[in-house]
Amino acid sequence: MNEHVSEFNGKAHINAVRRIAVISIAVNFSLFVLQFVLGLIGHSKAVIADAIHTLADFSTDIVVLFGVVFWTKSPDEDHPYGHRRIETVITTAIGIVLAFVAIEIGYNALRTLGEKDISQPRFIACIGSLATILLKEGMYHWTVAVGKRQKSSALIASAWHHRSDVFSSIPVVIAVWIAVLNPKWAFIDHVGAIVVSFFILRASWGILRPTILEITETGVSKKQKKKINSIAQGVDGVLSVHALRTRRVGPGWYVDMHIEVDARMSVKRGHEISESVKEALLRKGEDIVDVVVHLEPFEEGHK
Repeated sequence: MNEHVSEFNGKAHINAVRRIAVISIAVNFSLFVLQFVLGLIGHSKAVIADAIHTLADFSTDIVVLFGVVFWTKSPDEDHPYGHRRIETVITTAIGIVLAFVAIEIGYNALRTLGEKDISQPRFIACIGSLATILLKEGMYHWTVAVGKRQKSSALIASAWHHRSDVFSSIPVVIAVWIAVLNPKWAFIDHVGAIVVSFFILRASWGILRPTILEITETGVSKKQKKKINSIAQGVDGVLSVHALRTRRVGPGWYVDMHIEVDARMSVKRGHEISESVKEALLRKGEDIVDVVVHLEPFEEGHK
């Protein structure tokens, strides 16, 4: 395992994730209490649904806070590729939790939509959602920036939790205002809760899709594959590149490839060329964290 793999681990990464998680926990819990209490006082199912969405964020932040200790461990005998798949598991769990929350909110809103006596929401109910829009948009930008810098899928997933709160809170505010202005339209509050569930479900899929691709060992795109081949073939001494394989592990790609060199050159020179290929890919490739190069003698007509 080379030194480039370890750059995603270490105290800096742990501290960054923990700092984000602790602040996010405090913000989410405060907003949950505010939204839930105001939703009850203001008789708004949409706001209460929004509060439950925020509570889901709070619970997943707890998972991230403790999970970072495990996925940043250095590679060992039992885990030669490191422990980054633990982050993938945690990210998948976050996506699944969001999906269940969305289904539950949507089901409850549909079940109560046809009730004859629907309480008219009060304006006070949407104050919590307005606060959520402002705070969560700021949390999104901060968290996604740190997540990209630390190459953490869990942090980026957490960031999209914040953004999904913003998207879901906007229709909640609109629905409550409409219901407050016109008592006959009180059912709009329930419709708002259904809209929230769709936003949450969409965010869930956005989180789950890349983890599913990773778990099913999906390789890089054709465009990325072409770039990897181009970088390798651009190294002096490389006559042919074939048998390229890639796999996603946590924050980046692991590349396995065969290169062909002049059969008459020394083993030492061949090794130097393979190391040059490795260094070029780590330097120029997109999110490549480790490379294994197999050396072969060049054969005319080999593709």
